[in-house]
Parts: sequence; structure tokens; C-alpha cells
Amino acid sequence: VQLQASGGGLAQAGGSLRLSCAASGGTLSRYDMGWFRQAPGKEREFVAAISWSGGRMLYADSVKGRDTISRDNAKNTIYLQMNSLKPEDTAIYYCAARAAGGITLATMASRYDYWGQGTQVTVSS
Repeated sequence: VQLQASGGGLAQAGGSLRLSCAASGGTLSRYDMGWFRQAPGKEREFVAAISWSGGRMLYADSVKGRDTISRDNAKNTIYLQMNSLKPEDTAIYYCAARAAGGITLATMASRYDYWGQGTQVTVSS
């Protein structure tokens, strides 16, 4: 499956952005999906994950209460709604997919098999 992330850009602190990740070459409903981010000089970190059905979600503490992950399997797309943005949210955001069936949602990047190219999010103070 190929993943294409979009929706990044420049936002002011306190603002909102909505990221999208469109899948092709596969059926998205077969995959648990995740969002990760990587800031300059830092390791890639987990942001949020959603199960194949959309019934389970998991968030990093740093975004809990501000971000919402969702999916539309009919459109083969997942989303990350980011609210109350902070300068520390500045990073390249990546979407990722892993075969569904795990008991728990994965937070480690190494557990994901497919990655999108990333979309830049920059939050100014």
C-alpha cells in the first residue's frame, strides 16, 4: 500500500490544521494506522494511532485532548485534526500502516510496515 500525507503548512500558535493520509494500492480497512512526527534533531515520535475499524484510538500524552485521529475507510483516508497548536508541534508528520489484528495499537515506529512521505507542519508563536 502507498501512503500520501497532505495538509501540512504554517499555522499560528492556538490555531488548527487537519492532516490527511490517502492510501492507494491496497484496502485501508486491512490496516491499523498511525501518525508520527519528527522534529529537527530529534527522533521520530508517536502521535496517534487508530485501529482498522476506527473503534480504538490511542494518543501520545503530548497531543491528548488537542488532536483527533479518524478514518474513512470508504475513502481510503485517515485524518489527524490538530487543535490548539503549539510551537513544539512543529515537525514533519508521517502516516504509517501496519497489518490489522494486533491486540493493542502500536506506538513504536518499527512496528509499522508502510510509510508516507511526510508533510511539514510549522507552528509560529
